[in-house]
Amino acid sequence: MTEQVSHPLTLVMNIKSPADAQQLKEILDGFENMPEGKNPINVALTKIGTVHFARFVFLSELQLAVITSYDGEFARYIQDFTNEIGDIFNTLLSHMADAPPLPVQNNLKEFMLYVQNNDRSYVNGELQPLYSAYPSLTVADILSNAEKSALQKAG
Repeated sequence: MTEQVSHPLTLVMNIKSPADAQQLKEILDGFENMPEGKNPINVALTKIGTVHFARFVFLSELQLAVITSYDGEFARYIQDFTNEIGDIFNTLLSHMADAPPLPVQNNLKEFMLYVQNNDRSYVNGELQPLYSAYPSLTVADILSNAEKSALQKAG
């Protein structure tokens, strides 16, 4: 069995109120409507270089999930996010009922605990079943392979 190099995260957050949910929808829609190179979330994810995919999903009127898969250690992943888009998480978390102390940049330990405690990827400490078409490839490996393939096709 091939060792899985990426790790899932399914962060489920409880929104304070319907008014907060509406504000979150407007904020996230605003990011999605930006050109690719202007969306600060996409720019940060590209810069971090360890995220396979990420998306925000409203699970109900008062629940928002961040669903992602990333390479490397959890602490490094959260640190990278805090460094690159901590202010965006401060804005999002200000609408959550059970948010950690803000700003996340000054409360990294509490933010990590919040994420761990609200991660639904694990149940009773066990990782839920996860399929990956490329379990042994990091984002860097995939991008490198894609670049090589493009060069071969062009040449």
